[in-house]
Amino acid sequence: SKSVRSIPSSSTLSCAIGQSARPPPHPRTRTQETKSYAPEPSKNPHPIPIPRPSRSVYRRRGSSQELRGGGAIRSGRRPRRNQSEEPAIAVMEGGMGGGGGQQELSADNVRGIVLALLSSGFIGSSFIIKKKGLRRAAVSSGISAGVGGHSYLLEPLWWVGMITMIVGEIANFVAYAFAPAVLVTPLGALSIIVSAVLAHFILNERLHALGVLGCVMCIAGSMVIVIHAPLEQEITSVKEIWHMATQPSFLLYVASVIVLVSVLVFHFSPLWGQSNVLIYTAICSLMGSLSVMSVKALGTSLKLTFEGTNQLAYPETWFFMLVVAICVLTQMNYLNKALDTFNTAVVSPIYYVMFTSLTILASIIMFKDWSGQSLGSITSEICGLIVVLSGTILLHVTKDYERIPQSRSM
Repeated sequence: SKSVRSIPSSSTLSCAIGQSARPPPHPRTRTQETKSYAPEPSKNPHPIPIPRPSRSVYRRRGSSQELRGGGAIRSGRRPRRNQSEEPAIAVMEGGMGGGGGQQELSADNVRGIVLALLSSGFIGSSFIIKKKGLRRAAVSSGISAGVGGHSYLLEPLWWVGMITMIVGEIANFVAYAFAPAVLVTPLGALSIIVSAVLAHFILNERLHALGVLGCVMCIAGSMVIVIHAPLEQEITSVKEIWHMATQPSFLLYVASVIVLVSVLVFHFSPLWGQSNVLIYTAICSLMGSLSVMSVKALGTSLKLTFEGTNQLAYPETWFFMLVVAICVLTQMNYLNKALDTFNTAVVSPIYYVMFTSLTILASIIMFKDWSGQSLGSITSEICGLIVVLSGTILLHVTKDYERIPQSRSM
């Protein structure tokens, strides 16, 4: 009987030969078999580790940048993202007009906004500094600049104002290299606000209630434009800009501008240039839209050159530089004629409205600034532009309200 009890049970034999069904063990060996087949986990000093899925499985839903660099993922470190590809500031979530998603300002847009704001501050301050220098020169010499005096050239304060204006124009030039013209051009209205506020406190030129309302409108419209501004396109060569400038739609716009300017210069200007303010301002605005496009192309080329990609070897860069010189000289010539013939309070708002509208139109045609934007964002930009233009007109009209009869009639 003892030899019989030492024989293994039928269940042990069935596991050894690989049978799928195992009969119940002998009653006397149930406890022993249970301990051998299913040991308690708490008494096992070396538990079997459960394999975990790879970290790349969890990151597969992320951006493609997180799947680059397998070594960083295998070691458990998050790979470093390219700063030029990631957005700098998130502005608004949800979108409007069915666009959805998240609308963001890129790092280049932020640089463009900062440069445009600095440009407005410098240019607005330069008007006050130069006017203060003109007053000092007129008091010291007894001859004002309005009657042909040039004593202001010996006044250091006037030169400080001129240097301030040059710095502001350089900042504005660089801003076009980082941000689209749809964003940079309307922000130029802030220079009028700076000039009006400083004139109120420094030159004792009264700012009326409607002028304050115009300032608030310019600020509110500029904020709307900044919030809904399109992202700047990433350009790697001046060849890309040349391709944009030679597309049929923009060539049609350039041809239309050349024809209109030629008709205004050679036909309408000799007949009604001294009596109609729209002729000179239209010439300035049309040429100004082309000059801004050329300035943006030239500024982008110089930015790429400073970053290490030489663009001065391409003839397109020098062509854009020639176009900038021609357009700016023509624009300044007819702007001076308009200011000499008509009152500044009338010329400035008309010129600003026409110049801003035509520049934004040219930028939309050439750089496709509105491609990829939702209808709500485009509508918001247009509404913001209308508010800025309205505030600019209101500020200019009420700036000399007490002195100029035309302003009261308007």
